[in-house]
Amino acid sequence: MQLIELEALDAPRCEGVLRTCCDAPAWAARVAAARPFGSVETLLSTAATDLAATSEQDVDAALAAHPRIGERSESATSRREQAGALAADEDVLRRLAEGNRRYEERFGHVYLVFATGRSADELLALLEQRLENDPATERQVLRRELAAITVLRLRRLLGEDA
Repeated sequence: MQLIELEALDAPRCEGVLRTCCDAPAWAARVAAARPFGSVETLLSTAATDLAATSEQDVDAALAAHPRIGERSESATSRREQAGALAADEDVLRRLAEGNRRYEERFGHVYLVFATGRSADELLALLEQRLENDPATERQVLRRELAAITVLRLRRLLGEDA
C-alpha cells in the first residue's frame, strides 16, 4: 500500500488498516483523524508520538493482540517477527514459555519485545532482565517496544521496510 492510498481511505477503513499494525483502537482513530501526513516519516512520527501518550486501556488492547514470544501464531506478521525465537531448540522454547508465565504473573500481560532480528537466546535474556523491572519501569519499556513494533509494521505496510 502507498501512503496516498492509506490517506484516501475512509476513516473506518483507515483505522482498520492501522490496527493491523497496532491493535489499539483509540490510537488508530486518532492517527486516522490526523491525516493527511504528506510523508511516511510524518506518519511514523505521528504514530509513535500518539502511541506514547495513549491510554493504558489502549495499550492493554494492543498487548492482547500479541502472541507470546516463542509460541506459534496464526499471524504471518508475528511469525515473521518471531522467526529467531521460533527456530530455537526445545530447551530454549521451554525456558521462554516458563519466562512468559513468570512475566505474566508479575506484570499481568504478555511479554512484549521487538523480536525482529533477535535470536531466541537474546529474547530470553531480555525477558530475564525485564523480570527485574518494577511495574512502572516495565510499563515504560513495553511502550517503547510497542512503538518500535508499530513503526516497523507501518513501514512494511507502506513498502518502506521489507
